[in-house]
Parts: sequence; C-alpha cells; structure tokens
Amino acid sequence: MSVFKDHKISLKNILHFIPEALLCHLSSTTKVDHYSKVLHGKKMFYLLLFCIFDNEKLSQRTLEDTFNSSGFKALFGLGEEEKIRRSSISERLSKIDVNYFKEIYEQMYRQFLELYDKTEIEKYNLIRVDSTTVSEASSRLKEGMSNNSGKKLLKFSFSFDGVLPSGVEVFNEQQYSSEDLALPEVILKQAKKEEHHCNIYVMDRGLQSAKTMMNFDQNSIKFIIRLKENRKFEEIESFLPSENTRKWDEWKLVKDSKVQVFARRPIENKNGKSCKVETEFRLIIIKNEKTEKEFWFLSNEFDLSAKEIADYYRKRWDIEVFFRFLKQELNLTHLVSLNKNGIQVMVYMTMITSMLLLIYKKANSLGYKTAKRRIAMELRDMITAILIIFAGGNPDKVFKT
Repeated sequence: MSVFKDHKISLKNILHFIPEALLCHLSSTTKVDHYSKVLHGKKMFYLLLFCIFDNEKLSQRTLEDTFNSSGFKALFGLGEEEKIRRSSISERLSKIDVNYFKEIYEQMYRQFLELYDKTEIEKYNLIRVDSTTVSEASSRLKEGMSNNSGKKLLKFSFSFDGVLPSGVEVFNEQQYSSEDLALPEVILKQAKKEEHHCNIYVMDRGLQSAKTMMNFDQNSIKFIIRLKENRKFEEIESFLPSENTRKWDEWKLVKDSKVQVFARRPIENKNGKSCKVETEFRLIIIKNEKTEKEFWFLSNEFDLSAKEIADYYRKRWDIEVFFRFLKQELNLTHLVSLNKNGIQVMVYMTMITSMLLLIYKKANSLGYKTAKRRIAMELRDMITAILIIFAGGNPDKVFKT
C-alpha cells in the first residue's frame, strides 16, 4: 500500500525506527509495569505516540476513546476485550516510571545520530539551547513558578542540533525561572553523556552569569553567548583585522578581543575575591550598518573567525522555529497531565514523536504542517487496511498501487 508515491520514506518505515526490543527490555528493567493490569508501558507508549500524531489537541478523554477503539487495537495487536477509563489514564500518567520514556528517547536519538554522515556530524555539533514556558491556572497546576497573572508556569529547556532535539529538562521550581540556572543544567547533562564532546553551545541573552561561563570553560564546554550590550570588561588583546576586512554583507566588525569580564558579585579567584573574572574570553561586537544595532558575543572559542561566530549565532534561530513547531503542531503548550511526573512523560513522548516527524519531514522534503497531516493520513490508512484484512478482504483493491 503506497499512500504518497513521491515519498522516500513512509510512516511504516518510520515506525520501524522504534526499537521494539528496547521497549520489551525496559519493561523488565524499569518499574513501568508495576501495579498495572492493562496499561503496560508498551501500550502506554503506543497510545501516546498514536494520539500525538493523530490529534490537534490531546486530552485524557481522547486517550480513553482511542485506546477503546477497534482501529487502535487492530493496529497494535490489542485484544478487543481490553478497556480503560479516563481516570485510569490520569492515575497512570501520575505514577508511571518516567525513566522508561526517557531511555527510549535517548536511545532513539543515539540511533538517529548514527545515520548522520561525517559532514553532517560536524554540522550538527552546533547545539542551540533555549527555554520556553507553559502557563496554567494556579488552581489547576499546584507545582509551578509563580507569576503576576494568577497563573503558574512550567519551563521546558531544550537543546537542539538543527535537526533533532538532543536534550530536554522540565523545571517547576521558582529558582529555575532564571536561565542562568536552567540552561547550564541542560548543557552540563548533555556534556556528561558524550565522552568526547566537541559541541559548541549557542545561547541568547538569558544566560549572563560569569561564574557559569567560567564553569563551562573549566569543563571544556565551548559556547557562544549573546552578551548584554555595555557589559563591563577589560581588554587584554585585540584581534581586530585591517579596516578593509572588517565588513561582510550589512555588518561591520567593531571589536574582536581577548577580554576579562566583570561579574555582578565577587567571585573567589586564586588571589582572593574579585568581580573581575580570571578566565579570559573572546568578545566580538558587530554592528548593522543600516540599523546601527550592535550585537555583542562572548565565547571561549578562539579558532573560528568573527564572521563564523556571528553566523553560528544566527543559526540559533532554528530552535525558535522548533519551539513553534512543538507548540503549533504537537501541542506542547496543552498540558494533558497537571502532575509533574505526567508532564515529564508527555514531554519525552512529544520529543520522540517530534524526532520521527522531523525525519519524515526531512526525508520527504516537506513542511512541518504537511508532514504532520500526511502522517495522520497514513495512520488512518494503515488502520483501514488492517481492518479490511481482518474482514477477509484485499486492501490492494481499495488502495490502488
């Protein structure tokens, strides 16, 4: 059965990327199936995956109706007698072992990473890091960051390699409203997972802590951060080239220097406490000749040219596009569970779904909306074909090849 003949990869091919052996292995090595008679981890995984693909706005009621439908049961080989209620789904989300979904996500990301060729690996060593927030009425979301609108906030902090989400953390504690705490946690956790990491992490102006930048440098973590303009610094050495090589497109290189920056509070150095950080960084300032707007970048990368660093920062915009995709196409802002455990499960399942969808999108040269719509269409056609076979018919007579 071929739904879209011009596609290089179909949904059926995409579903083969899900490591079936891993699902079974994790069922025994985690506590995902403890105290559950019907909603075992594997069934919960496929239920959430199916519903994220097939629904514009997911709810616990939708999950209930989907699980109890003949089409879903036929597609994933469930017994017709198996039934669940919405209350069971709500309770299961609040207690199910998050590590089951986290392990699947991380294993699938490593699997997809192996598909990159050497050129792509070098290209995707540039990791964009940023956060997005989701708000909910404080009466419903008990654990969250408070704001002045009578709502509570959750923060989702992501790392994104330009094609796939490479890491995610969920924060609901007030202290993590500061990006100076949230983003380093994402970066340090990812760096620990990679034995020989050579990534460059790109961030916007949310992270400004000089102490964090020192910590990155001590851990050999390369970064490019957009610095707030007029940050106090002391110049050690200038790398500014001759006048005729300082321009490209609409941009002019104003400063390229080795510097020491000043922290907001005294930091313990070798010679005692000082507001001036001992670590030497690179400060690059570029100016748009049309708008007169300046961009300040701080980095511990001294081998790249000033233009390359500016170009790397421009690629940070990819994560903003990714956020829009998560919110508009995969409904990240709609909380199916108001319990932190359930929220984490849904975030990992959203990341897994997004990886499958992004591979489908990239392989078939589609837009985000088209890819999501066509996957939903392929899902329904797969179910129809299975039901026709169960009824003793031939799906090839319905789906012309």
